[in-house]
Amino acid sequence: MGQITIYLDDETELRLKASAKSKGIPVSRWIAELVRERTATEWPDEVRQLAGAWPDFPDAEALRGGQGQDVRRELF
Repeated sequence: MGQITIYLDDETELRLKASAKSKGIPVSRWIAELVRERTATEWPDEVRQLAGAWPDFPDAEALRGGQGQDVRRELF
């Protein structure tokens, strides 16, 4: 497990500690969760749960229906 050092101004440090304390977790875990959240490569569950929420939204076939046929590419 890696270790890093960060420097915070006093006000930011107080806010960090207060937020971690209110969640009942150590400061290091609070920071790790923030880093995981900000570097996630998948959509959050809240966004994925919206799939299908609009019943009148056209599906992929309807959206692609008017695009016509692909043109055959030239060989290099």
